[in-house]
Amino acid sequence: MQKNAGSLDRLARIVIGIVLIALAATHQVGIWGWIGVIPLVTGLIGYCPLYRVFGFSTCPITRQGR
Repeated sequence: MQKNAGSLDRLARIVIGIVLIALAATHQVGIWGWIGVIPLVTGLIGYCPLYRVFGFSTCPITRQGR
């Protein structure tokens, strides 16, 4: 797995993931809030499978190698 998510992208995913999980854990939103696990994990590992499918990357190192 080559990283395809840049720093700002990863930070946004982590924040969004944590917020959604916190909202779900405190019953502010429904069970759908647990979907925040996906952006949290992809932000932590720096890889998004959908980016790979669509040939997209926000990682500057990956973009140079095209």
